[in-house]
Amino acid sequence: MQTYDVSLTISPDLPTWPGDPPIALERVEKMEDGAHANVSRIQMSVHTGTHVDAPYHFLGGKTATVEQLPLKVLTGRVYVLHLPDSVAVIDRQVLEKAEIPPRTRRLLIRTRNSAHWAHGTPGFQKDFVAVNADGAQFLVEHGVKLVGVDYLSVAPFGDSEATHQILLKEGIVVVEGLDLSAISQGRYTLYCLPLKLMGSDGAPARVILVGV
Repeated sequence: MQTYDVSLTISPDLPTWPGDPPIALERVEKMEDGAHANVSRIQMSVHTGTHVDAPYHFLGGKTATVEQLPLKVLTGRVYVLHLPDSVAVIDRQVLEKAEIPPRTRRLLIRTRNSAHWAHGTPGFQKDFVAVNADGAQFLVEHGVKLVGVDYLSVAPFGDSEATHQILLKEGIVVVEGLDLSAISQGRYTLYCLPLKLMGSDGAPARVILVGV
C-alpha cells in the first residue's frame, strides 16, 4: 500500500482567499540568539490551505462547529474522481456523466485546478473550477457525506453561499484546498484530521490517502 499526502504546505507563499489574513509564520525564540529552544508562532485564517468547513461557517446559529464533525465521516473509503480539463463548473450534468460508483459516500474531485499546485502558480486564481448549486444538490441526492475539492473553495468565486448552504445543511463535510495533482482516479482510504478547534467554523487539516 502507498500513502499519499494531499495536503498543501503552509507557508507565507501559499495563496489565500482574498480578504483573509496573510499567513505569518515566524520564530519568536531563537537558539542562535541564546534561547534554549526554537519556538515559532503562526497567524492565519482557519480556512487556510487544506482545511475543513463546518456547518457553522455558512449557517451560523447552533449548527455544528469543527470539533463536532464526525470522525467516522472524516475517515474511511473514498473515491477520487478525475474530471477533464474542459470542465469549467461542476454541475449536475457533469456529475451525472462522471459514472461515480454507486454508494460512494466520500468523494474527492480532481479538476484542472490541480495543475496550479503542481506548477506552483503564484497568487489566488479567481477562475477555479468549483461545484455550483445544481451540482451540490446532486451530491445531496446521491448520499455523499464528504466532498473534497482541489482549490480553496467548493463553491465558485463570487457565488459562495448557495453551494455551501446546500451541502452544510445536510451535514456534508466539505474539504477544500486538496492537492490531487499526483493522485490517480480510483478508490483509496481517506484520513482527514482537522485541528480540534473549539467553536470554530473551520480548521486546517492534514489529509492523506492510502491506496487500497
